[in-house]
Amino acid sequence: MHEWPEIWQAAYRMLEQVVVSNQLEAWIQPLQLLGTESLEGKIKVRLGAPNDFSAQWVRDHHKTQIESAFSQVTGMPCELSLLVSGEIQGADERPTLQEAEPKGASSTSFLAPFTPTASMGVILSSGSRNVSGLHDFELDPRYTFETFVVGNSNQFAHASAFAVAEQPARQYNPLFLYSPPGLGKTHLLHAIGHHLIRNRPNARVAYLSAEGFVNEMIDSLQHGRMSQFRAKYRDSYDLILIDDIQFIAGKTKSEEEFFHTFNALYNSKRQIVLTSDRAPKEIQGLEERVRTRFEWGLVSDITPPEIETRIAILKAKAERDDMYLPDDVATFLATHIKSNVRELEGLLIKLQAQMSLTGAEVSLEMAKHELKIVVPEESATVTIDNIQAAVCKHFNLKTQELRSASRARNVAMPRQIGMHLVRKYTGLGFNEIGHYFGGKDHSTVMYACRKIESDLETDPIVRGAVEAIQNLL
Repeated sequence: MHEWPEIWQAAYRMLEQVVVSNQLEAWIQPLQLLGTESLEGKIKVRLGAPNDFSAQWVRDHHKTQIESAFSQVTGMPCELSLLVSGEIQGADERPTLQEAEPKGASSTSFLAPFTPTASMGVILSSGSRNVSGLHDFELDPRYTFETFVVGNSNQFAHASAFAVAEQPARQYNPLFLYSPPGLGKTHLLHAIGHHLIRNRPNARVAYLSAEGFVNEMIDSLQHGRMSQFRAKYRDSYDLILIDDIQFIAGKTKSEEEFFHTFNALYNSKRQIVLTSDRAPKEIQGLEERVRTRFEWGLVSDITPPEIETRIAILKAKAERDDMYLPDDVATFLATHIKSNVRELEGLLIKLQAQMSLTGAEVSLEMAKHELKIVVPEESATVTIDNIQAAVCKHFNLKTQELRSASRARNVAMPRQIGMHLVRKYTGLGFNEIGHYFGGKDHSTVMYACRKIESDLETDPIVRGAVEAIQNLL
């Protein structure tokens, strides 16, 4: 009779032929064979999943495939049972899955245990700050798994993020999430941090942008504090969440520092989660040794949500804000804003403001009026030349000034607004946009777009200028 680990390996090889590789690595590879029983011409197989979510996913999506694989290997019908191996929290008090097995049962584990360090960390919780004073790692309380609307476009990224939050450093390390701006990457980063802290109050979590990492490294270099900087990021945290990692591309010293930081975290079994606006292979100027490490774990993309998900996002946000949103308004907004969830939610905030100021109920007519301010008429042709001309007209500038190297505020802010509008209406990449603004590099354009997006929420002058330029278009 076959040894069961060998049969599990044989069944796994069968599954490799029918399950796509990222699904295989994400959900089937982490399973453990707990035991088997032959009864009345049937094989009963018990597999252990690392958490409830993984177990339910496998039951829903891969149970039949696994049973078929075991049937092909053994020549007998298979009945599969999926159990859960336990949670991180309290693992020290509970027996491990292997210890709890009956004698004679075999198991196969592909996972490394989560082993947090005990050195100089700062305990963070939702809304808390790093008391070391070196950086602010505040998690946004709005961004949790409970408030994330799941659809076909983000289902796999959401499931991967949840699995990492449940059992960090045991699966998908690093986890690399990528998508165009405004589709939920940052939301998932914060959600991972909140979930881990909720389940492990003493977990040490760092959330920061790649730009913040680079700026802090430069400051440490200038003031002779590199040893403290390295100790902080290599030894102090159990989970590090870094947003917009593409920002380090082309910055040789930053890439080298991050490379060694990544190795230290990975080798000590601590979880790394990264986001980017593009896949690792598409990040220009990135060192190959850094790129390959991005791809060591699980790479998952988020695509623009389908209309049903966009409507669900609007409805969920309206409900959280205690706002009545008619179905026809939700459908109208979701039909016209297709590629950016942040923009979709921004429109809803504007409708709330109108409702608060006028006392009128949200209506389709109100929604159409607000949409005209944000999105040009469908019949209009919006080109880079149109946008630059409208920006120059509003700010009384010449096109050559927008494309110059001038950093004067009366030129820099209009240039940033122009870059933001080109990104919004043409969908061009950061490098391409930079070409039309005097050869600016992608990080400059990315910074400009992020700054204007932020200013639109907080700065009435910028918001007024953008709306006026859009009306000109």
